[in-house]
Amino acid sequence: MSTPPISGGLIGENTATPEMKLTMKMKVLEMQAKHLQRQIKAEEKGLKSKDKKVVARTKSRIALLKKNLDSNRISIVNTQNSLYEVKGEYEKLLTGENRDAFMAIRSLFNDYNLGSLAGKIFEFVKNGYSPDTISILLQDTDEYKKRFAANDARRKAGISVLSPAEYLAVENSYRQIFSQSGLPIGFYDSQDDFTKFIGGDMSPTELKSRVDAATRATALATPEYRAALKAMGLSDGDLSAYWLDPTRALPFIEKTAATAAIGAEALQRGFAFDQQYAENLATQGISGEQAAQGYAQIGDEFSDLKTLGSIYGGGWTQRQAEESVFTGGTGAGRQREKLIGQEKASFSGATGSARQGLAGRGGAR
Repeated sequence: MSTPPISGGLIGENTATPEMKLTMKMKVLEMQAKHLQRQIKAEEKGLKSKDKKVVARTKSRIALLKKNLDSNRISIVNTQNSLYEVKGEYEKLLTGENRDAFMAIRSLFNDYNLGSLAGKIFEFVKNGYSPDTISILLQDTDEYKKRFAANDARRKAGISVLSPAEYLAVENSYRQIFSQSGLPIGFYDSQDDFTKFIGGDMSPTELKSRVDAATRATALATPEYRAALKAMGLSDGDLSAYWLDPTRALPFIEKTAATAAIGAEALQRGFAFDQQYAENLATQGISGEQAAQGYAQIGDEFSDLKTLGSIYGGGWTQRQAEESVFTGGTGAGRQREKLIGQEKASFSGATGSARQGLAGRGGAR
């Protein structure tokens, strides 16, 4: 009994993932199995007939149905196994010592942030390789080489390579040093940075001495200098980053200063300061001068637009105003024009200048 196609309908070939397709196939096969079981049960009633020919035909039909059911069950098992594999549940495909070996090796490589090797571990275990052999084979994969890339640089420089445990310990030490230093997030704390440090044989002790030196330089700066920096929105961590590496720190400092300038303009106009949104604007290149002009426009219009939003619907929020002015958000821009247009339409034909709203002030663009 063939399995009907599962493409089309709600789940098309172009949109369904392999997991979705296999899940749907499982449901179809399970429905087929129940249907075959019901057919067999119905046919078994014919075995009670006293007519030998009827009984013989019934037995023949039952045999065919059972054969189809057996085939169906094999398909269910195979499909279920394929589903386990697609979902990465390889342990469900193994038993006994093989399963234990897979679980142990996968756990170890998960600690290395190499969970992506689970499929290869499964294949090696399934093919009968020992855990020690599997560990050696995995070290030759692209994923492993990329994860411990600094070892290649060390080898070329004639420096002894680190074991995975040693490598991870050094990375954790680096991470702790930067976490405790107050340096900006993203400054010298990425995996690529750690790879360069380890490849250059920089010990955690040496790194800490450099960070401490930068921190001391910040602490020794004159109070006036530090006060000026803080007025710009810069922290001691930003200044320490600058002492550590001026070129690398400059983009972080510029972004922090721009974020502070944008926030200051928002607060000066009586609006809330959303640091994350201000950082996004700074990343997009909005300067302090542009922020001043933008929030001036927002402040001039906000009260009127908020009132119009409550009258005509759709509302008007600070975020809508910001998006309309700074990022050109089409939704916010359309709402602004809609509100101004509705105000203009409502008061067109009114006598004199009794109503001078946004449209009357040239608000519509």
